[in-house]
Order: sequence, then C-alpha cells, then structure tokens
Amino acid sequence: MLWNEPFSSRILVDTLARGQSLIGDWSGSRMHNHEHNTYTYLKISMDCLWAAVKETWTKHCDKAEFFSSENVKVFESINMDTNDMWLMMRKAYKYAFDKYRDQYNWFFLARPTTFAIIENLKYFLLKKDPSQPFYLGHTIKSGDLEYVGMEGGIVLSIESMKRLNSLLNIPEKCPEQGGMIWKISEDKQLAVCLKYAGVFAENAEDADGKDVFNTKSVGLSIKEAMTYHPNQVVEGCCSDMAVTFNGLTPNQMHVMMYGVYRLRAFGHIFNDALVFLPPNGSDND
Repeated sequence: MLWNEPFSSRILVDTLARGQSLIGDWSGSRMHNHEHNTYTYLKISMDCLWAAVKETWTKHCDKAEFFSSENVKVFESINMDTNDMWLMMRKAYKYAFDKYRDQYNWFFLARPTTFAIIENLKYFLLKKDPSQPFYLGHTIKSGDLEYVGMEGGIVLSIESMKRLNSLLNIPEKCPEQGGMIWKISEDKQLAVCLKYAGVFAENAEDADGKDVFNTKSVGLSIKEAMTYHPNQVVEGCCSDMAVTFNGLTPNQMHVMMYGVYRLRAFGHIFNDALVFLPPNGSDND
C-alpha cells in the first residue's frame, strides 16, 4: 500500500499509438473510427519501482508525465501537493482530462507493482466504444457497490472521464474525503463518484471468460493453478491475452519483459492480422 509512503508519484502515459502508428484501416474521424488512443497513469512510491516501470513496459507507451506529492526534479514531475491518494487521483484525472480530452479516448490507471502488456490492452479496446459510459478491469463486489479494483488496473473511457470531471466539484456526489470514522480506498471512492455519474464497472474477460486484468503475479497465479488445477495448469492459470499482472518486484518486471517481448521460439511465425507499432524515434524494445 502507498498510504504511509513519505513520497508518492503518478506517471501519466499515452499507451496507444495514434492512428498512423497502427497497421490497419483507421481512416475517418476520431470518434467514429474508434482510434483507441489511451492515456495511462501509475502510482509510484519508490525510486526503484519507478525506474523498473520506466525501463520496462512503459517503453511501449508514447508519452509519460509524472505526478508527485512534492517537487521531484529527477522525475520532472507535476506536484500534486498532497499525500492523500484519493486527492492525488482526483487531481491527476482532472489534469489529464483538461489537457488531453481532445486527444485520447481511454485512461488507464495502475499500481507501481503492476506490469502491463500494452499491445494486449490496445487489442482488447479495439471493439470497445469510448463514447459509452463505463470503466473496466477486475471487478470486486462490496455490498451493493461493484467496482474495479486497483490491483489489476483501471481503464476509463473518455465518456466516463467527462462525467467524472463534471462531478468533481459537487461534494454531495463526489466528496474529496471519505467517511470520518474510517477511510475507504481510492478505487472505492472513485466507484462511488462514477456510480452517481451513471458509469458502471465492467469485468474485463477474454473469449474464454478468463480475466485479463490480473490482481496477482504470474508466479502466484501458476502456483495456485498447480494446487487447484494440477491437470490443467496452463488452462487454469491465465488468459493468453492478459493485460496486467500485479504484485511484481522490479526484478520480476525485467523478467516479464524478457518473457513477453524478447524470448522467441526459433522457426515459429506469428500471423497476427493487426500489428501495433511504436511511434517513430521512441525508446522501444
């Protein structure tokens, strides 16, 4: 958890290439052809986690901005001037919406211990309509409230961002502080605000009904599959099109980078009909 860290920051990353970076027919207007431009931000609490995120999967993003609780020149961060994670989230969302609402259709949030496979995120969003009011990830049920948990990452459509932004200044519907007796997590507070705005959570699954936003690491998922599905370890573990895994150390992020992007089986040819390319001149694997 990040609540007690003396320093915390957020990265905002454009994770999807613009129209000209996609190999495929993406002509027409932005909203009608559903160019799935995505704006991503992560919460970072320690230098080593930030470095690992920067050196691994965010290389597959187009742009990054950093938000911190104080001025941090080495991160070139935007000072949010608060250690409260919900207030930081609100300010970051408002900043992103005000500055990028005409450029991006999707907004992705993740923890610093999360590893994201950006190409799978792009692919998953291709058939989604950003003009609809919903947000997605790994859903959790808490009483009458169903919300997307931070552990697997959260994706908001641009319509959801519009509705959220319209409520940020209405304390009756989207308060800056939670209950006075106990403090609820920022993902629950986000869900309360979005529910007032008519935005509801959607669990992200592949064609086989498997979660693609994972709340655990690959290693832990495999270990659990070996325990509960010993005869179907692979089938019982993870989706082939997984988007995120959580609970990773910096070293594990580098191992994931090797397994996802660098390890190849000689002679094996992939026949993907659509390929996502990084922008020209980007630092990409």
